[in-house]
Amino acid sequence: MTVQSDLEKAVAAAQSALGTYETFAASTLDDSAKQMFQELSGDMEHHIDILKGRLAYVTQNNPMNKPLS
Repeated sequence: MTVQSDLEKAVAAAQSALGTYETFAASTLDDSAKQMFQELSGDMEHHIDILKGRLAYVTQNNPMNKPLS
């Protein structure tokens, strides 16, 4: 397993959690719970952005992705 594939899995897991939080926020009638899940969704979007940035960096700088000289 490589760092790149681990990051890809982390992004997928974070996106899944984001979807779960958004579903919870949409389906609850409790205003405080709705706010909590909306905040968690915002936090998860931030985490996904960070993970995607790191993945882009790793992908761009991975020697395995460079052409052979």
